[in-house]
Amino acid sequence: MVGIDTSALERENTALFRISDQHPIDRLLNRLPARERVLATPRAAGQLPVRGDIGLPYLGRALQYLRWGPAEALARYEQYGPVSYNRSLGVDRVLVGGPDAIDEVLGKRRNDFGQGWDTFIGPFFGRGLLLLEFSEHMYHRRIMQQAFTRPRLEAHLAEVTPVVDEAIARWVPAGPGGAREVKLYPTVKDLTLEIATAIFMGADAGPQRQRLGSAFVDSTHAALAIVRHAVPGGAWWRGLRGRKVLEEYFFRMLPEKRRTDAPDFFAALCHAKSEDGEQFSDEDVVNHMIFLIMAAHDTTTTTATTVAYYLGHHPDWQQRVREEARALHADLAGRPPTIADLDRLHSLDLVIKESLRLVPPVPGLVRRAVRDTEVAGHYIPAGTNVDLAYITNHMSPELWTDPLVFDPSRFDEPRREDRSHRLAWMPFGAGAHKCIGMHFGVFEVKALIAAMVRDHEWRIPDEYAMPWGFTTIPFPRDGAPMRLRRL
Repeated sequence: MVGIDTSALERENTALFRISDQHPIDRLLNRLPARERVLATPRAAGQLPVRGDIGLPYLGRALQYLRWGPAEALARYEQYGPVSYNRSLGVDRVLVGGPDAIDEVLGKRRNDFGQGWDTFIGPFFGRGLLLLEFSEHMYHRRIMQQAFTRPRLEAHLAEVTPVVDEAIARWVPAGPGGAREVKLYPTVKDLTLEIATAIFMGADAGPQRQRLGSAFVDSTHAALAIVRHAVPGGAWWRGLRGRKVLEEYFFRMLPEKRRTDAPDFFAALCHAKSEDGEQFSDEDVVNHMIFLIMAAHDTTTTTATTVAYYLGHHPDWQQRVREEARALHADLAGRPPTIADLDRLHSLDLVIKESLRLVPPVPGLVRRAVRDTEVAGHYIPAGTNVDLAYITNHMSPELWTDPLVFDPSRFDEPRREDRSHRLAWMPFGAGAHKCIGMHFGVFEVKALIAAMVRDHEWRIPDEYAMPWGFTTIPFPRDGAPMRLRRL
């Protein structure tokens, strides 16, 4: 980017990372009076108190997060430093940002912190891998890893390609010049759920796909419900109902999966064994499947939508990705791609990494102090919920050149800005809880975008900025409309 005026390029992401005062909702939230408090009195000499704005009674700063997402986290970090206090839905929370402070939680003091996801998704995704702690988590992870070996991933990738190609071929009328406006987010979401049911479950959900998709959406969106009680018709109630739908579906399929040794993830979990020959219980398999399917299609949908959005804003990168995708497609001569084949899509790999830096599908990590501890010298009592806002790492000018600018070349040699700190780039988490399915997720996004860009082009007006909404996973409030045209 040397010698280039980056101000116009920065504007593309300003709305995502800087709190606006243009909309009436923004002006209202900006004018709420601060309620600054201290979390707790330090117990040891030299420890610092954790200070911050606890926001509205009960709601805390939940409305600000739902409205602003990463911009809210960055504003807290800039105002209070790497450790700050806030509340959300009646719960005390500590926000930790910056690579060194986050490294204390995940590295130096990692045994002081267990998982903290139960507050958000426990009732809906209980005992999924992300919600297990310490030795139990590692035990389950070792067994589950058998479902994510390279040979299995190669086999799954071969199944993904025809599903993706057939689906995308239906998006736009056939013939050169055919065009259609597609709401990309829900369209991709339906496709990734189709892939998830085929690859993870070894089943054709058919007419049930919409019901299952709605159950996953309801369970995910319930995580940040304002009313956290099962009031009929409310988000929490819908989430609990969605969980029941998913449980019934998986338990009904389970006996057949136990009897057969099919190549899908569901069967793999049914037959995976520990070193001592122990297997997952039926309840364990169902809990892991519900969490895996949610993670497999929700995060992939957000990532694919983000990649397509930036490619629409940057036709030069879109053309680079297209040329590589077409060259690979010609070389494959009809056979499905392997992992090594997808590794040839170098430009697409750079674009995916940059898209994940700007819009990670899981925008933060959640922990809970299991004992009195400290972070960056600030006292944190046992039981405190801790949010790791690693978007502060992704946006740090100390780690990244012009961090507001979409610039995939920052991940290429010789720059490799992602190596500026071991936690400079962490969209898949870090440490023991790093996403177990991250490789499959990236392969799926590569297959989807490569198929999309080979035969289509799309342009997004410079003045259009994606109106992101924020729950546990970012989503475009307008469905991400894009006009695709066949080449």
